[in-house]
Amino acid sequence: MAKRFGILTAGGDCPGLNAVIRGAVLKGETVYGQEFVGFRDGWYGLVYGDIIDLDRSVVRGLSNQGGTILGTSRFGPYSEPDGGPENIKKVLKNLGIDGVIAIGGEGTAAASKRLLEDGIPIVGVPKTIDNDINATDYTFGFNTAVEIATEAIDRLRTTGNSHKRCMVLEVMGRHAGWIALHSGIAGGAHAILIPEQPESINQICAWVTSVKNRGRAPMVVVAEGFKLPEMAEAHSTKGLDGFNRPRLGGIAEVLAPMIEERTGIEARATVLGHIQRGGVPTAFDRVLATRLGMATADLVADKKWGHMVALRGTDIVRTTFDEALADPKQVPLDQYQEIRVIFG
Repeated sequence: MAKRFGILTAGGDCPGLNAVIRGAVLKGETVYGQEFVGFRDGWYGLVYGDIIDLDRSVVRGLSNQGGTILGTSRFGPYSEPDGGPENIKKVLKNLGIDGVIAIGGEGTAAASKRLLEDGIPIVGVPKTIDNDINATDYTFGFNTAVEIATEAIDRLRTTGNSHKRCMVLEVMGRHAGWIALHSGIAGGAHAILIPEQPESINQICAWVTSVKNRGRAPMVVVAEGFKLPEMAEAHSTKGLDGFNRPRLGGIAEVLAPMIEERTGIEARATVLGHIQRGGVPTAFDRVLATRLGMATADLVADKKWGHMVALRGTDIVRTTFDEALADPKQVPLDQYQEIRVIFG
């Protein structure tokens, strides 16, 4: 009898999710004779048995679609009143599902690890545009976010140059500055501000003034989690998210008037926000996501419960939830210092 597996996408959406689903279904069906269903809206679908069938016809042409056809939510697998392992085991048994494939970030991996310990057969695929999961060199969605941010820098430069303004672009990155670093380098930013490395407003203004004195329009890229040395927490005025974390955003709108006041250079802030997560994935992310999805079919065929697929160099490898949940992968100081020497 064919093995049947359920796929879910949890947490924030991300370019490449659909390509993972497609890769898993195509290889699983073709090579192993596996059958697949999708749980709707993340863990909610698992808890309540809300599924759709996934076969070759359903996933056809999915690799270039952004978002997730399965939907996602901030609902957790232990949410009362119907969450928890005993109920989930009943749902899986009733639906004839032999294991779960959970595609998500740090929170999804943590929930998956807990479910595994409670007896649920589950594997994972790491997902985040922030690229801050230790177990993998790159996460799908990151390259797309960098491309979008780089295009935003290019576009802001034209208006900055026209008005001789300082442009401050805010990109995503709660704890890790990978998007800011890569897009800032690609876009030729004059300063890149990341959560891992506080910089004083005096230093930022010195860089901006140096650029202006050369007759250029300063371009500053800042990650949402960046803090000035005197700030105890990252800037947040929007309450808490679904995981009770401060909802970040707006540090660019704090910095721009400070720069203008101290330097006399007109400054404008742009918060890129969810634009970084939307739209079609880049070719790199389509390829990576497809390879990860295909490797997941191998993983469940081998019953490697508690494992995740990951990219190391150019190879797709297997790792554990524990390794994925190790300290977040942050920008190393030497990598930041390497580019910092040419700021200003």
